[in-house]
Amino acid sequence: MQPIKNVAVIGASGTLGSVALRKLLETGTLNVTVVRRSGSASTFPPNTKVIDVDYSSYESLKLAFTGQDAVLSFVPTFAAESQFAFIDAAVEAGVRRFIPSEFSANLDNPKARTLPIFVPKVKVQEYLFQKAKESGLTYTIIYGGGWLDAGSHRSFLLNISGETTNTYDGGNVPFSASTLDTVANSVVSALSHWDETKNRSLFVHSLVTTQNHLLSLAKEVMPGKPWATRDFKLDEVIARSDERLAQGLLDFETFSPYIFRAIFDPAFGGRYDQTDNQLLGIKEASEADVKDILKKLLQA
Repeated sequence: MQPIKNVAVIGASGTLGSVALRKLLETGTLNVTVVRRSGSASTFPPNTKVIDVDYSSYESLKLAFTGQDAVLSFVPTFAAESQFAFIDAAVEAGVRRFIPSEFSANLDNPKARTLPIFVPKVKVQEYLFQKAKESGLTYTIIYGGGWLDAGSHRSFLLNISGETTNTYDGGNVPFSASTLDTVANSVVSALSHWDETKNRSLFVHSLVTTQNHLLSLAKEVMPGKPWATRDFKLDEVIARSDERLAQGLLDFETFSPYIFRAIFDPAFGGRYDQTDNQLLGIKEASEADVKDILKKLLQA
């Protein structure tokens, strides 16, 4: 295998993409290029190589990807279908590996693949799989479960303000959760385990936990907060989302319960009983680690 040197990153200013970019730059062994959408005001660390690209231009994307060993995509879920053009350009540019924007819900689970919010990602996966059969492009899919420290705007696991947390089906359902560092480290490590991660899915997590356990740790860290809970039945919130979807209401209120189902419903594969942590050098978080994470979030 030829050494991996040149890596292009799309979506490098996002919640996970910014962490992954930092980790990639810290290796000191990779030539990292940020592929920024033309017109974007996103900024990056000093001395970062940035190319402004018209994402709607196939030729512009192909030029940006030429000479790259791998293309890493961290685009948000609502922009998942933009990756069709990225994949086509990667194939034509001779890119060797494409890592699509997944990193959370387990879309190897057949039930999870049917959830409406993930339909665009599933289409991208299927397209990528087909292109890998027809060309020299390979892929790696990475699943990290629920994000533990994604900030207040992504507080799916608990309300880090200390106010009311919405729990689902009692709050005692075990699920896999990861810090952003864990997921980002997995991406970097996958590049250095090129053959072992070729054309397959990887499962990583920082820990297996429950909403109620996270709440108990949060109470220890910040006992002065109320930490109230309000429990919902997943079947009921999904039924309401199905109704809103049928009405053409395509907003966060409609789609977020499908994310909750992917994380908190055992039938949808949210708990990873077997992981690739050892292969990728990922250590599981201790309770002390989780408390430190919660403390930082609560003090932010």
